Amino acid sequence: MISILDLFRIGVGPSSSHTVGPMRIARRFVSTLDQQSKLSLVSRIHVQLQGSLALTGVGHGSPIASVLGLLGAEPQTIDPDTVEKILAEPRAGTLRLLGKHSIKFDMMNDIELACHITPRQHPNGMRLRAYGTESLIADETYFSTGGGFIATLAQIESPTQADLVTGSSAVTYPFSSGAQLLASCENASLDIASLILANEEAWRSRKETKEGIDALVSAMLSCIDRGLRSEGELPGGLHVRRRAPGLWRKLEESKRPNESEALLDWLNVFAMAVNEENASGGRVVTAPTNGAAGIIPALIRHYCTGQKRDPEMARRFILTAGGIGLLYKQRASISGAEMGCQGEVGVACSMAAAGLAAVWGGTPEQVASAAEIGMEHNLGLTCDPVGGLVQIPCIERNAIGAVKAVNAARLALHSHETPKVSLDQVIETMRQTGLDMSSKYKETSLGGLAVNVVAC
Repeated sequence: MISILDLFRIGVGPSSSHTVGPMRIARRFVSTLDQQSKLSLVSRIHVQLQGSLALTGVGHGSPIASVLGLLGAEPQTIDPDTVEKILAEPRAGTLRLLGKHSIKFDMMNDIELACHITPRQHPNGMRLRAYGTESLIADETYFSTGGGFIATLAQIESPTQADLVTGSSAVTYPFSSGAQLLASCENASLDIASLILANEEAWRSRKETKEGIDALVSAMLSCIDRGLRSEGELPGGLHVRRRAPGLWRKLEESKRPNESEALLDWLNVFAMAVNEENASGGRVVTAPTNGAAGIIPALIRHYCTGQKRDPEMARRFILTAGGIGLLYKQRASISGAEMGCQGEVGVACSMAAAGLAAVWGGTPEQVASAAEIGMEHNLGLTCDPVGGLVQIPCIERNAIGAVKAVNAARLALHSHETPKVSLDQVIETMRQTGLDMSSKYKETSLGGLAVNVVAC
């Protein structure tokens, strides 16, 4: 078991697996050298981005993230507004490893996009080598496994040793399947949120967990607010214009509460605000990935915040959604490079549907049903970002996913029959579908919209 505060984490855009992961990997590599008293011996660093990290790396910011990691930056603390200033020295030919040991550096040659290499273990491979004046000092291969999680070659070949951030712990109510989760809820007479909250005490006090959740919610809402204010084009060359501010102004001016279709507009604008911020490299909450970061905040903003709203509503939402997210992390994957977008937007939709069903008073069985519906109608969703950028179709896809999550929750709450398809069955179906899916539809920009839009 891992903590939900590792599943949700504050970072920077545009991608959890291609930006956050490489930054963490690069920092870990040089930090290990420092711990071994080898950092001062380094005269050159070479970073090789492999597979999906290479194919969509430029658009996803992987080379820049790698450099920032080598400098010692961390995704959760770096100020996105300072990135260009920080990169001035490396671009001029000098890299200060962890901010304290300077070496010569050529971004064009020392960061290699190895598009021809697709690792057997995981499509997001990253090999780092450190050289002294006469010999190789270190040579390590890492993998960015989705949602900002990382693993060394040894760890990924021994799954029990994979990167768990705060480490695995013996929790009060262990579960590795939806069936076990529901059984534990029934046996302990707890809802999913209460059960997950109890499990979090394996890492910290209940008060600290609630404070951590509140910080996540605050970061989500701040991201929405920035997205609603920021105008202009997104970076990358596609000339995609930010649409959330204009739609927000229109909604604020009209205020038509009796128009049922306006609900779609509110969900759309909140989700798009987040993903436009993500596409610009801003601060977002991985939920459970950056590419799908707008869905959960959109529902929390619309249904769990505002006047006379209890903060416990947002906590219940996050705890429940996090519990469902842990199942996908355990039993399948949240990596677009492994599963396609069903593993990102599909999982976020499933988690959001579960969280909203819980806020609306659903039983654990109805919550699980909402999660199942949310994924069932995202099965087979491809990841084919145009230009390798997290913009088309990613931004609108989050808006659609938010609306779909609400509908999934409503369908589940209106049903009192045992679902024909269980949550475990749909997670396994997603996993099998992802394995069967052609690699050109899994975050490589080699097929689908990424090819046909450019061709047109």
